[in-house]
Amino acid sequence: MTIVDGLVAVGAPDELEFAAKAGRETWILVHMPVEESSGAAALDREARALRAATGVICTSTSSASLLLERGLPRAGVVLPGVNPAPQAYGSTPPHVAVVAALLPNKDQLLTVEALSQIQDLAWTASLVGSDQADPDYAQQVGAAITANGLSKRVQLTGELSGEALESEWARTDLTVLVSRVEAFGMAVTESLAHGIPVLVRSGTGAVEALGMAGLATDDGEPRLPGAVLSLPAGGQESPGRLADALRGWLVDVRTRESWRTGALDARTGLPGWSKTAQDVLALLAGRDDPGERRQR
Repeated sequence: MTIVDGLVAVGAPDELEFAAKAGRETWILVHMPVEESSGAAALDREARALRAATGVICTSTSSASLLLERGLPRAGVVLPGVNPAPQAYGSTPPHVAVVAALLPNKDQLLTVEALSQIQDLAWTASLVGSDQADPDYAQQVGAAITANGLSKRVQLTGELSGEALESEWARTDLTVLVSRVEAFGMAVTESLAHGIPVLVRSGTGAVEALGMAGLATDDGEPRLPGAVLSLPAGGQESPGRLADALRGWLVDVRTRESWRTGALDARTGLPGWSKTAQDVLALLAGRDDPGERRQR
């Protein structure tokens, strides 16, 4: 049995079709399906690879749903785990972090524009992520920070790891992830593992990540450790909506405490990587129907 990463599989449909004809058991692990903008050839390679596989495992319900909409094999869903992490204690004034590579899809320009509208309030922010994936976009983000007079309040840290990243988490009070497209959002669960609430964009896989701990009110309604915002891509109203949400969190003590309490509760309810591994093994062993879309 072989498990092939989806990124590799898309580039090797011939090999996967050969493996299928040879009777070899091959599974494909899909993190994010090929984007529609990649063109017909890339979509065709993905379809051939997935149809040739013994089975498909997706790391989010949104990815599995998208494949199904394209008429591709129904995939099993096994959500990523998260490592336990030290509790963050935040900063004074409150500190906001965006943990994502500087890319158009991550929409840091939207966050910068929203922050420019709440300069009357006390806060600091960091954009944590590589500035090398798209240098032109990274330059646009830096220029927007300067143009809006935010250079002393918004820091571009570049990519962080190890102790430097943990120090950033430790001083953070709120994480923002407003990607236009997001299969899941590991930054969301990592934030929750530190007890930090998160603002995410509706219609993305980050919503699933935000609710991963399965928190509920006394009435059984979902209780989120943060909030989900409708932010139409390119919509003129989007910066204002995000700014309003950030303002509400900063000035309303009850909102801030509610989100923080939710994040601390979620911190102890997130599954670890051992649970993810067990779920994958169960799927491969046939103890779970690989055709059944499952949310873990």
